[in-house]
Amino acid sequence: MDVKATEHSWLLRNKLKIAPWVFLIPALAFFAVYVIEPIFESIWLSFYEWNGLYRADGTSTAVWVGVDNYIKLWDDPKFWTSLKNNLLWLLLFMLAVPIGLMIALFLNQTVSGMRIYKSLFFFPFVISQVVVGLIFGWFYNPDFGVVGSVWKALFCEETINIVGNVSFRCSSPPPDILSSPEFATYGIIAAGLWPQIAYCMILYLTGLNNVAADQIEAGRLDGAKGWRMLWFVVLPQLRPATFIAVVVTVIGALRSFDMIAIMTQGGPFGSTNVLAYYMYETAISEYGERYGYGSAIATVLFLIMLIYISYFLWRMYQDEKGGR
Repeated sequence: MDVKATEHSWLLRNKLKIAPWVFLIPALAFFAVYVIEPIFESIWLSFYEWNGLYRADGTSTAVWVGVDNYIKLWDDPKFWTSLKNNLLWLLLFMLAVPIGLMIALFLNQTVSGMRIYKSLFFFPFVISQVVVGLIFGWFYNPDFGVVGSVWKALFCEETINIVGNVSFRCSSPPPDILSSPEFATYGIIAAGLWPQIAYCMILYLTGLNNVAADQIEAGRLDGAKGWRMLWFVVLPQLRPATFIAVVVTVIGALRSFDMIAIMTQGGPFGSTNVLAYYMYETAISEYGERYGYGSAIATVLFLIMLIYISYFLWRMYQDEKGGR
């Protein structure tokens, strides 16, 4: 009886410490099975050459090749094109942060009809990336899209033949952005920026609602207004929102996949590939199911994201530690 009473009293004393783990353990178990274990399996598979098939006795046909897959990556021009495009996505995607801030400052006003504008700017964030890709695919179409229509209106001459059919005579044809190796990547990034700007705008609108009114009044009394007010009073209070916006934008740029799969499938001639799509293309699509080589690409992408996420967690820990 004394042992049971002691255990019962221990549970009562530590129930506040135990309660969070009761809720966390199921989630941690799912995370370990469906995230952590596949990561290590993918890293291990990157040292094999495997087509995904098994023998009749159930054994794998995988062959150990060591670091050969990584050596092949070094000499693979498609890998370097994909990595360069990932860096281009990362660089241009950062435009979402200042543009989102400017839109949030515009929408953070108490005027009639502002809720309608907020809803319109919020709309891209709630629609699927697949839908965004389809919309911009039509938008860029040189025959019936907005780009083609504007080009015809500005640079083409309308003619009517004897039957009454309307045709256009252009000095140069309308640009086909998604078919151009030079401009296709920029067209896809512009499409991806549309919902990303909306997300950053939401973060900044939330941050602006928490800006201290007394600091704004103090700044006005000191003669601060316009850019000085924004730079010295408002932006310092928006540091948490800026931090989250930058983190989410970088992660979104590195894991870009769906827009490319919908709009160009990596073309033309592989010029719009990024690491995530090249991994999918190599492992499962049209390259003969080279799971080992695809896993090597996935491992490189994972290491790039791991470095950044580790830095993000360290910064978040430092901020939490400094705030105590």
